[in-house]
Amino acid sequence: MEIALKRCLIRIKDDAGYIRKITRATQHRNGLLAELRAYKPCAGLVSEIRILLLGPVGSGKSSFFNSVKSVFQGHVTRQATVGSDDTSITELYRIYSLKDGKDGNSLPFVLCDSMGLDEEEGVGLCMDDIPYILKGCVPDRYQFSPHKPITPRHPAFITSPSLKDRIHCVAYVLDINSVNNLSSKMVAKFKQIHKEVLNFGIAYVALLTKVNNYDEVLQDDFLNMNQSTTSQSQIMNVNKMLNIPISNILMVENYASECQLNPLKDILILSVLRQMLRAADDFLEDLPLEKTDEIA
Repeated sequence: MEIALKRCLIRIKDDAGYIRKITRATQHRNGLLAELRAYKPCAGLVSEIRILLLGPVGSGKSSFFNSVKSVFQGHVTRQATVGSDDTSITELYRIYSLKDGKDGNSLPFVLCDSMGLDEEEGVGLCMDDIPYILKGCVPDRYQFSPHKPITPRHPAFITSPSLKDRIHCVAYVLDINSVNNLSSKMVAKFKQIHKEVLNFGIAYVALLTKVNNYDEVLQDDFLNMNQSTTSQSQIMNVNKMLNIPISNILMVENYASECQLNPLKDILILSVLRQMLRAADDFLEDLPLEKTDEIA
């Protein structure tokens, strides 16, 4: 009887601690939402930031968009169709705008979703499409072809993209559970893409998805991410593979099968988005003067 009572008291104590944590997390989540709702791109050079999601099939690109939209909608949504680990569902280039609530104002950032990368040639996103995507030449709903990249002769090709059409930040999306097992061909593709991104001077981050221990990733103050032992090797691998600063390697757990939002998950999603916007602002602030004539 005494042992059962002690176990009950411990369980009540644990429940109370969890409730306090969720309450504090909800408050912090609401603060992040307010900050992002009030966000404006650096120096008013563009009206909205464009973030490109690039990664292998099944890495969580479309799921990340769905997750961001879910947080701002206040409930789980699945606008973008999600593929499996083997088959890319995304064949159209999508420029997804985001609204604050169902009938709210448009937010000043969009997420651009692309076809998944594949290690084999002639499968997945064509590498020759990437420079045109970065420059803003590819229109929304363009149908990708693994064998035939877009060219200036395509009727929908944007021949004179302005600064607002360009990509301002690239997010390399990777499943944290498969980072250490990427094939040499896939690594070579990422390095080729990263070289293009660097040549354009575009901001970049790496986004590690499917972080199952997301509640342990956040420090107690919710302000920083822990580099837990379960993710340390993956973080260092990405850092070494693409020479991405560790501060630009972010972790998230997307909404997949859940029906309800979780404030701890929301904090990671919003913190990642904020970091992408800050990187994009750095890119805009660093633009040569002659390129800032292209005001949105």
